[in-house]
Parts: sequence; C-alpha cells; structure tokens
Amino acid sequence: MITAKMALEQKREVFAVPGSIFSPQSRGTNDLIQKSGAKLVTEVSDILEELNLTTVPQQMELKEALPATDTEADLLRHITKDPVHIDEVCRGSGLPASTVSSLLAMMELKGLIREVGAKAFVRAR
Repeated sequence: MITAKMALEQKREVFAVPGSIFSPQSRGTNDLIQKSGAKLVTEVSDILEELNLTTVPQQMELKEALPATDTEADLLRHITKDPVHIDEVCRGSGLPASTVSSLLAMMELKGLIREVGAKAFVRAR
C-alpha cells in the first residue's frame, strides 16, 4: 500500500486487482480503485490497453516474419511460390550446401518457407 500511494503521489500508473467486498484482505486494493484512482484490472488486456501495448503481439509476429540477416534475405529471393530444390538455391546464392541447409531450416522454423518434399522449398507467405 505504501508503494502504491507513493506511485500515485508521483503521478505514476497504479493498477489493482479487485477483491471480494466481503473480505477484509481486499480492502486495500478496493480502496485504491475506489478512492485513489488506481486502474481496475480484471485481465491482462486491461493493462495492455492502458499502456497502449495491444499491438505488441502483432509486432512480434511481423518481426519473426522478416529475414533476420542479409544472407536469409538473399536466400529468400531464390525461393518462390513454386517449389525450388535446395541445389538450385545453393547455385543461385553461391553459398555452400551446409550453410544453405541450416539457414533454410531456421527459416522454416520461423515460418518464412515450407519444405514441400524432396528438399524442395516454397515461400510460406
């Protein structure tokens, strides 16, 4: 309660989860909400909305959809919607098969590409 009151005095955000009106242990948080201006929290989205963080999951998803390195971006240029064999990707990129294979595996885990069988890959998005 001391920390919450000091935060309110400093004009900081204070959030409180309400408790039962019949429980003496809930009196502090309920008073913070009713009298002190603490924000009522019943679910995570209440905090995310108040702090304008509702788009963070979408931003993280978009970040994962982007190539992490220039090499990944280069490999992605060689992969289309039509199946492309790993050997063609190696020839086109000029990279060794071991490098291409590991990068393609990582890109598949990120959801950038899909293997469609027999070491042939297509863009996933």
